[in-house]
Formats: sequence, structure tokens, C-alpha cells
Amino acid sequence: MVTFTVEDHDGNRQDIEAPDDMGLSLMEVLKASEYPVLATCGGMALCATCHVEVLEGKNGLGEATDIELDQLEALPEYFPSSRLACQIRISEELDGAVIKLRGEDN
Repeated sequence: MVTFTVEDHDGNRQDIEAPDDMGLSLMEVLKASEYPVLATCGGMALCATCHVEVLEGKNGLGEATDIELDQLEALPEYFPSSRLACQIRISEELDGAVIKLRGEDN
């Protein structure tokens, strides 16, 4: 199990614990935790509605793919630490990270 912190659109932070042996994405865990993540494309990096900002722990997550960067760069708000939650796998590298929700809050 890994534990990371999620900051919602209102600035509230909550620790989330997730299994790191099931191949889940951060997007799936956020949706299961009932955060307002649209994830319109279902995790294929085509819509960017699962946009998050990695406030702490970015170095361990690896680099964004070209497809992911294409989607992120098209957003009105794009940060150097922006990622798509669907492209981040739950793994020990995520342990201790702080993730801020940035996608549409619908």
C-alpha cells in the first residue's frame, strides 16, 4: 500500500491509501475516492479532464509521454508539474506525494 495526499479544488487535503500491486492508475483511485474527476476518455490520455499538479514527489514519477504533453499543453492552465492522472500508475514512487486536482470540477 502507498499513501499520498490529494488537495481538492477548495484547498482541502486528505491522505489516500491505495494498493500498489493492482496496476491501478491515479485517475482510477481518485474516481473511486469520489473526487470530481471526469476522465471522459477513460484513461487514454485524450481529454485531459484528469489534469493534476504534482506538488511534491514529481521526481519519482518519471517523465510525461509526448501524447500526455500534447494534451497538457492544450490546457488553459498548464504548470511545469502538470500531469494526467490516467498516466500515473499507483506504485511505491507515489508514496508521500502531494497531488492537487486541476481538472474541471464537474
